[in-house]
Amino acid sequence: MSLRRRSSRVPQLLLAASLLGALLAPPAAATSAHHSPSGGTGGAGGGLSLRVATYNIHAGAGMDGVFDLDRQTAELRSLNADVIGLQEVDRHWGSRSEWRDLAGELARRLRMYVSFAPIYSLDPAEPGGPRAEYGVAVLSRHRIVSAENHEITRLSTQDPNPVPAPAPGFGEVVLRVRGLPVHVYVTHLDYRPDPAVRVAQVADTRRIMAEDRGPKILLGDLNAEPAAPELAPLWRELTDADPGAPTFPAQDPVKRIDFVAVSKDRTGVRRAWVPESLASDHRAVVADLLLRRR
Repeated sequence: MSLRRRSSRVPQLLLAASLLGALLAPPAAATSAHHSPSGGTGGAGGGLSLRVATYNIHAGAGMDGVFDLDRQTAELRSLNADVIGLQEVDRHWGSRSEWRDLAGELARRLRMYVSFAPIYSLDPAEPGGPRAEYGVAVLSRHRIVSAENHEITRLSTQDPNPVPAPAPGFGEVVLRVRGLPVHVYVTHLDYRPDPAVRVAQVADTRRIMAEDRGPKILLGDLNAEPAAPELAPLWRELTDADPGAPTFPAQDPVKRIDFVAVSKDRTGVRRAWVPESLASDHRAVVADLLLRRR
């Protein structure tokens, strides 16, 4: 979707944000001049620095299986990232996360804006209660200009006899980084050994991203390693910000299934790394980027 078409929806998005949850605007998050932790607002050749991260938060539970949002908040804060893509995010989903809104709580604690894109949105357990939702989210120090929850092919975990079908949960936001529109996408691909659904999801991802212009950043748990055949089409347009380390499982990780990937034409990778942590069953990937205006 083009920025022009999306920008016409901003007032409705900021007032209601019904598809993607609340867009929070903590007082400290709105600043006139943002200084990136990755080296300031400027860069070589007039580029803009941006630190991004992706993190599967395992519904708030650590490698030990214990729900502890304080522990995850501390881990996310330590990344010092401008933009964070989250997967396995609960909103009033169930007892495993104490029926809490993890996206909203993390945004408030970190004083960041948030956009939540549910994969599943189920009727409340009690009449009048909040919907039980599970999906992905973007946290950002930059104001979220617009957001959309795209459909991609999914094999539902809520249907006893699922078939591949379009379903929501591919989140996209447009940020303005010192006046530059930046498209950020967050995703969580199918986990099953058979790659057929991931093949379809990659095709859907490329189709959606091809509609946009300017710097693009894809953050996600792709449930496949970099050399997997089903991921190969992504690398035609995107650069994998290879951190040189595995991400899963968090305890003694053996494979990298978590990714920061950026558009080749407008975005460069200065460095990327994987912090050691047991706050989730995944480790995060963090990357310092350089965004080019032209």
